[in-house]
Amino acid sequence: MSTVVAPGTAGHSWSADPYADALRAGRGPLFLRRSDGWLLPLEVERWCARADAVDREVLDRCEGAVLDVGCGPGRLVAELAARGRTALGIDVSPAAVAHTVGLGGPALLRSVFEPLPGEGRWGSALLVDGNLGIGGDPCALLERLARLLVSGGLLIAETDPLDIDERASVRLVGVTGETDDCGSPFPWARLGTPALLRHAGPLGWHTVAQWSAGGRCFLALRNRSTSSSAEPPKSTAVINSQRVRKPSADRPVAAG
Repeated sequence: MSTVVAPGTAGHSWSADPYADALRAGRGPLFLRRSDGWLLPLEVERWCARADAVDREVLDRCEGAVLDVGCGPGRLVAELAARGRTALGIDVSPAAVAHTVGLGGPALLRSVFEPLPGEGRWGSALLVDGNLGIGGDPCALLERLARLLVSGGLLIAETDPLDIDERASVRLVGVTGETDDCGSPFPWARLGTPALLRHAGPLGWHTVAQWSAGGRCFLALRNRSTSSSAEPPKSTAVINSQRVRKPSADRPVAAG
């Protein structure tokens, strides 16, 4: 069994000034920087915009109550709330949680590896915008999500367009070449569709849908055998959940 990443491992990094500043401004530049200097641009403008057609197609496929893991500034949670759907965003960034709540989306300042409301009762979970990388251990993340979802629950994950299976230690940096504003290093992962399928199968997940839209790639997986399909839900399931907390500066924060 994979080792579960300790809650809050990347919290300091994702609450560092470059990330918070970018979310408040609604734009970059913002990058993940590997130790060898390689930079991955982060799409802050898209994250801070309203849900687009690609996002809405993802949300149309969700079933029951939806947990958005690493919700970032909250466009998906806000869209679900506007539809009258039961949803919750979790993120380890106070700035992200504050932005989500400001949009009218319920959100908690919480790592996915910490105790969460409604464990075992979520109908769907979302891992989009690169959030398969959370914790740097995709198997640990998939195992955790299986415990959060109902039996036969749906995971919709966005994969890297490249055929890649990478683990790396990264830092957040706001300006190319500058290191003074970097947060602490933290583990991250990048997976293409083939890599996710290789990891998910042995853990009991099976594929129910695979698609690409707007240059983005997605997989819909179920955590156990079920006769259901990944079609848009007919009704909204309601779960019992604790009241959403306001963000607190003394809690750890997960990538958006």
